[in-house]
Amino acid sequence: MARRTGADPTASTGAPADRLDPAVLRTAGVVLLGSFTSLLDTTIVVVAVDRLAGAFGADLAAVQWVTTAYLLALSAVIPITGWASQRFGLRRLWLLSIALFAGASLLCGLAWSLPALVVFRVVQGLGGGMVMPLGQTLLAQAAGPARMGRVMALVGIPAQLSPILGPVLGGVLVDGPGWRWLFFLNVPVGVLALVLSLRVLPASAPEPGRRLDLLGAALLPPGIAALVFGLTQVGESGGRLTAPVLVPLALGVVLTAVFVVHSLRRESVLDLRLFARRAFTAPTVVMFFFGFCYFGPMLLLPLYFQQVHGRDALEAGLLLAPQGVGALAAVLLAGRFTDRLGPRPLIIGGLVVTLLGTIAYTQVDAHTGELLLGASLVVRGLGIGTAVIPIMAAAYLGLDRAAIPNATSVVNVVQRVGGSFGTAVLVVVLQGRLAGATGAEGTAAAFGHAFWWTVAFGVLALVPAFFIPGRQK
Repeated sequence: MARRTGADPTASTGAPADRLDPAVLRTAGVVLLGSFTSLLDTTIVVVAVDRLAGAFGADLAAVQWVTTAYLLALSAVIPITGWASQRFGLRRLWLLSIALFAGASLLCGLAWSLPALVVFRVVQGLGGGMVMPLGQTLLAQAAGPARMGRVMALVGIPAQLSPILGPVLGGVLVDGPGWRWLFFLNVPVGVLALVLSLRVLPASAPEPGRRLDLLGAALLPPGIAALVFGLTQVGESGGRLTAPVLVPLALGVVLTAVFVVHSLRRESVLDLRLFARRAFTAPTVVMFFFGFCYFGPMLLLPLYFQQVHGRDALEAGLLLAPQGVGALAAVLLAGRFTDRLGPRPLIIGGLVVTLLGTIAYTQVDAHTGELLLGASLVVRGLGIGTAVIPIMAAAYLGLDRAAIPNATSVVNVVQRVGGSFGTAVLVVVLQGRLAGATGAEGTAAAFGHAFWWTVAFGVLALVPAFFIPGRQK
């Protein structure tokens, strides 16, 4: 078990155990600073695809690898992050991940060719993929169970803002100083995060005796990356189940299944024995289905505004802002109420509100007013913000300190795969309906049908939510 050499924050400040004392708040500030740019990079580059194609004289299919390479590297590194944080020390790995992300960002901005940019994006994804789970682990270990909801709320702030701010900020930078500043922007933020981390974060002792399970590491990271790649290819293929979709999906399923069998026989990079605990399994299954109804509509919503309402990409991004506003408002309150009431009532209530905010989109036609749709997005955002924080907090309740790194990796893998799977399903459903659609009314009806699937995923998420244990005394 990793030994924390820094002093207990509550002991040094005299703060009660259930208050967020200055030491925890300083740690939270460092984590927010370090994690925001890595999350932003999952969406900020999307608006620059056309500009990159022109700059490098490449077609859109080749340029798409700038986004795909980052996503795959990020997905592949998450499964081994828990093991690595214990083997090399949590603080040391956090510093390495920030340095790797900032250094690769500089190289991306200086890229002289498309292949060079793709390679640097892989390195950037390896650093960025570790940042979020390491940040969650730092805060979960610093907070303890009595304050888990509030610190997870702090982690949730960049996660809610980045999908909204990414495309908008990306458009401003691309149209202003140029696409290279999409990456240069990360460098000063990364340097500041490094300096503050050195000053704020307590040292943590590595565990040199913790060996890497080479077979597990050879199975799970490429298995998760293959699954995510196959699911993202569903969108690229227009919803058709072609070889570029089926081959990586089949490979990912086989590698992941072999890993599960292997890991049940010996300790591996992910400890699947966590699933023997109902208190961990229930919120993790909720997170999987919640990924469907959160990440899937992040594809449907901008497409709807562009194809039915005739909005351009920037306008469509701005029309999604009400969801971010609602989510941010709820996140700021959900953490405190999670600690007071326990996670279960907030998860169930948040899921119900999310479904209510989605219903308007199942009824859309070519003339549905954007004011109504914006109000529905505020409601949907309130539900998402209310549910996501207690879902994350519930997964950690009852775990000892040594189990937190592994739990964080499992939760992040499940969230990543669930979001990709939900998006892929919605693409197939939407594409099938659009194939027979005629005119604006037919297109709107196709989107309405796809949003019903989002509602169905939300209902599925409600079922395991009732099995989450109540408030701990």
